[in-house]
Amino acid sequence: MGRRLRHGAGPQTRPRCNPSGPDTWSGRSDAQIDAMRWTVDGTCIVSYGVPQVTYMRMHAGSCARVVRRTEEGVTAGAPVPDRSEELVNQFIAQTLNGLTLAGIMFLVSSGFTLVFGVMRITNLAHGAFYLLGGYIAYSTIEAVGNFFVGLVAAALAMGVLGVLLERTLVKRMRGQVMAELLATLGLVYVIDDLALATWGGDPLSLRLPGFLQKSSTLPGGIVYPNGRFFILGAAVVIGLLLYYLLRRTRIGAIVRAGVDDRPMVNVMGINVRLVFTSVFALGSLLAGVGGALGGTVLTLAPNADAEILTFALIVVIVGGLGSFEGAVLGSLIVGLLSNYGQAYFPALAYFALFAPLVIVLLVRPQGLLGRSVA
Repeated sequence: MGRRLRHGAGPQTRPRCNPSGPDTWSGRSDAQIDAMRWTVDGTCIVSYGVPQVTYMRMHAGSCARVVRRTEEGVTAGAPVPDRSEELVNQFIAQTLNGLTLAGIMFLVSSGFTLVFGVMRITNLAHGAFYLLGGYIAYSTIEAVGNFFVGLVAAALAMGVLGVLLERTLVKRMRGQVMAELLATLGLVYVIDDLALATWGGDPLSLRLPGFLQKSSTLPGGIVYPNGRFFILGAAVVIGLLLYYLLRRTRIGAIVRAGVDDRPMVNVMGINVRLVFTSVFALGSLLAGVGGALGGTVLTLAPNADAEILTFALIVVIVGGLGSFEGAVLGSLIVGLLSNYGQAYFPALAYFALFAPLVIVLLVRPQGLLGRSVA
C-alpha cells in the first residue's frame, strides 16, 4: 500500500480534527494532503492518490472523520469508500486524463498527417508551430483578457505562417526529401530561439475563463476540472468538422484524391498548388489550436515542441501516415497508454509509450489504418 511515516517525523504533523466543523489542513502542500492516510495508531501510510479527489480517514481520539479534498477546499463528513472504489475512481480519472491528452495529440497529429498525406512532406517544424501558437495565445490573453480571443489569434497566426512557409521555403524544395527535412529542422531552431528571446525560459500556462476554471463532480464522487472536459469536447468537435470536410465535401474529395493519386489530380486540371497551400495552412492552424488548448494543461516552455512532436510522430506511425482515421485511433492509443504508464508504472512510462510503436512497425509497417505503398 505504501511506505509508512511515523507521526510527527519531519514536516509531517497530524491535522487538527474538529468534530463539529471542517477539518483544518493548514501548513500542508497539495502533495502532502494527497499522499496521507491516517491510522488509529498514529502512523501515516502514503497511499495512491486520485487526481482532484482523495479520500482520507483520520483518527484523533474519539474523532474519526472522512475528508474529501477538492479544488475549492476541504469538506468533512463524506462516506468512507472502500479500496476497490478508490481504485475504480483512480482508473476513471486517469482514463479522462488520457483522453484529454489524446485530444491534444489529435489536434497536432491530424494536421501533421494531412500535410504528409497530401504533400509527402515531413514537417519537423510542426511541433514548433504548436509551441509558437501557445505563446501567441498567452500574449493575446494577457493583452485582452479573453481566452477565446487568444485561441482564435493563435489559430489564425499559425495558419498565416503556414501559408507563408509553404509559398516560400517548402515550394522551392518540393520533392527534395533531405532538403525539406533539414529546412524544417532548421526552422525549429529559429522559432525556438525567437520564442526564448521573446517569452523567456520560464514555463508558462494559459488560464481558462470563469466556469472552465472550476470542477464538476461526476457519479461516484470524482471531481474533475471543467477545463479538461472543454479540451476533450473541443477536440471531438474539431474532429467531426474535419471528418465532414474530408468525407462529405468536394474539397475533401480533392484532398483525398491527392493522398491516393496525385498524378490523377494534376491530369484533371485541379489547382494542385492551391490545394497544397490550403492543406499546409490547415495543418499549421490545427497546431496553433493545439498549442492554445494544450497550454492550459501542459506548460509552454523551451523544448516543449520537441516533446509534442515526438508524440505526434508516434501517433501518425501507429495510426498510419496520411490517414485521418489513423490519427484518431493513434491519438487514443498513445494518449491512454502514456497516461496509464505514468500513473501506474512510472518506471516503465516510456516503455508503455514506445512498445506499441515497435509492435506496429514489426507487424504492420504502414500503420494500423495506413495503406501499403505499391
